[in-house]
Amino acid sequence: MTSLSAKILDAAVCRPEGSLLAAKQFLALGKRDAIDQTLRRLCSRGQLVKITRGRYALPVRSRFGVRPPAPELVIARLNEEQGEQLVSSGVAAANALGLTTQIPVQQTFLSRARSRKRFLFGKQEVTVRQAPRWQFLLADRPAGQAIRALAWLGPDQANAALPKLRQVLPQGEWNALLAVRAELPLWLAELLNQQKVLEPCG
Repeated sequence: MTSLSAKILDAAVCRPEGSLLAAKQFLALGKRDAIDQTLRRLCSRGQLVKITRGRYALPVRSRFGVRPPAPELVIARLNEEQGEQLVSSGVAAANALGLTTQIPVQQTFLSRARSRKRFLFGKQEVTVRQAPRWQFLLADRPAGQAIRALAWLGPDQANAALPKLRQVLPQGEWNALLAVRAELPLWLAELLNQQKVLEPCG
């Protein structure tokens, strides 16, 4: 007879990287207490990674070794599961757009919920913290990343970064950024008011 551990691992292997595993997903395989114990045992053996209370994920195995699933993929799964919008932090957005070479030591995502959460990916800790509504405008589009990057840079550095930002943003994203400037904080709106909308090509 196949063990409960093997059945859970067989089911987990079929799922994409970052998929979340919870006891309720395996109730057809056995009693709740037995499933909870099995998940904890698999985690202690390194066959699963504990993400947060009651949530686990399968580590990724390759010729380079074993690593936890990519935080971005797990966060995307949490978005789907909980219906909670999470976006990258300002420093991460600035780094992605080439506006800074600074790489955050601790990865942070922003949420509209008041609670502060922490998730573990092996030894790496990922934090979710509350941010104002305007930082979720245009979500994870490049224009949305630009909003959070500029907010993180602050008034002085944001002004200096605008020429480079204008170069790296596609034309449609630049126009989308300017289109929502009235919903941004006054200092950022005034900064963007000095910029021009780019006309479509052709």
